[in-house]
Amino acid sequence: MAGAQELAPSLGVGAACEVMGLCRGAPARQQSKLRRAAFVGPRRERAPRPRPPLALDAQENQALLDTLNSERFVDTAPAAVHATLLDEGRYLGSVRTMYRLLAINGGCRERRNQLVHPAYAKPELLALAPNQVWSWDITKLKGPVKWSCFQLYVIMDIFSRHVVGWLIADRESAELAEQLIADTVSRHDVEPGMLTLHADRGTSMRSKPVAALLIDLDVAKSHSRPYVSDDKAYASYCTSFGRLRTGAWIGEGRRRLGP
Repeated sequence: MAGAQELAPSLGVGAACEVMGLCRGAPARQQSKLRRAAFVGPRRERAPRPRPPLALDAQENQALLDTLNSERFVDTAPAAVHATLLDEGRYLGSVRTMYRLLAINGGCRERRNQLVHPAYAKPELLALAPNQVWSWDITKLKGPVKWSCFQLYVIMDIFSRHVVGWLIADRESAELAEQLIADTVSRHDVEPGMLTLHADRGTSMRSKPVAALLIDLDVAKSHSRPYVSDDKAYASYCTSFGRLRTGAWIGEGRRRLGP
């Protein structure tokens, strides 16, 4: 607390409490206690709670616990045990006392089967050298007239952030994507089993021609998780598509789009 008070004038109360591992209101509560102690005096310590006169002693607690754990009542709820014993003219304790004893001795827990999700790690693709992981996507570019656009196919190496292949067409087609992927893989002499090609879950990315081509080339296929929009490579958004959509590439980025 003293350290947080020393750092508060320079860092602020919130930052000082965060550095010292305290909640933000700890210094204010400490000052309030000191002011109260100065005017009223220290608080009196509370006397220990006396033992209730009707509390069960150790022998009675053990007898109740043995009854609850007996073969007759081992699978019976405390309320049913209490009612059964009352019908027999016996009273060993209240229902709350039964639950308290079971909780102390580890015999009371949640009996319903709760769904426990397994530990889940976000899938990642790690590239330690060029031509290990490529990311590709298709985006729209403004055309020369209103309501017209071109389709830009881009394949990017996520290790070097180099655009290894690109294509501009007037439509989005799985056949064009298949041709671009095949030409790019052959031009860069990618060895079989070495490359992983990542894409989102668009129609062209999940098409049968592209899937069959990747099997023939021995290229691993990877897709974004369903309903997850940020599984694409950071480079594919920030390095190319973001600049192309805004027109920032004009005059300086044409040579970057080459293979």
